[in-house]
Amino acid sequence: MTPAARVAIVTGASRGIGRAVAVRLAQEGTELVLGHARDAAAMDETVAACRAAGADPAVVRIDVTAADAPAALVGAALARGRLDVLVNNAGAVADDLLAVATDADLDRMLAVNIAALTRLTRAALRPMLRQRGGAIVNLSSVLATRPGRGNAIYAGTKGFVEAFTRALAVEVGGKGIRVNAVAPGIIATGMTRAVQALAGAALRERVALRRLGTAAEVAAAVAFLCSADAAYVSGAILAVDGGFTGGP
Repeated sequence: MTPAARVAIVTGASRGIGRAVAVRLAQEGTELVLGHARDAAAMDETVAACRAAGADPAVVRIDVTAADAPAALVGAALARGRLDVLVNNAGAVADDLLAVATDADLDRMLAVNIAALTRLTRAALRPMLRQRGGAIVNLSSVLATRPGRGNAIYAGTKGFVEAFTRALAVEVGGKGIRVNAVAPGIIATGMTRAVQALAGAALRERVALRRLGTAAEVAAAVAFLCSADAAYVSGAILAVDGGFTGGP
């Protein structure tokens, strides 16, 4: 690692969008701390892909809701010299009508999508404030703007993410820290496999570009917001949804 290398934390990095973000940042020469909770085999695949892209990531296996998760992740970054980027990608989703949603699903979505994101961001801000610089990118969802049936809790948590992003951007902008969010649409990942199987054609008809997005396309947007090219972008919610929010 060179002294000038950026250091980034990416949560939920074992698969899907998190893996794509990690690989994209690795390709750009970023040093990585990758968080994941359970699937060691999938995480090994992410690490191999990052190494092929030129990075040797540190891996922290911990549930983001654990009390010691913020210290573990931020500590691993600072062991590499600094913390420049935080990508809050870890998320929990369950599609149930509110009337039949379980307390377990409710508690998990609130814990991961709201509480864990807030606590990790708070911990990451401390070194960023000392450095007087940094970039935070939160993963929201198109469902925060255009929810469907069964999305009340999940969409509500992502609505929080977007309001939190805007408010924090105001709070820390004067310290040189930018805070933005990416709101993916219907992305072809394992998380959406069941929905694709049930209603793939109908979903594509609701997207202006008439196709699902890819994790790499979301990662490109995240990488832009982390970069110097986005130096005057803060408090933004960037939709990567193929025109879904403006579709029929």
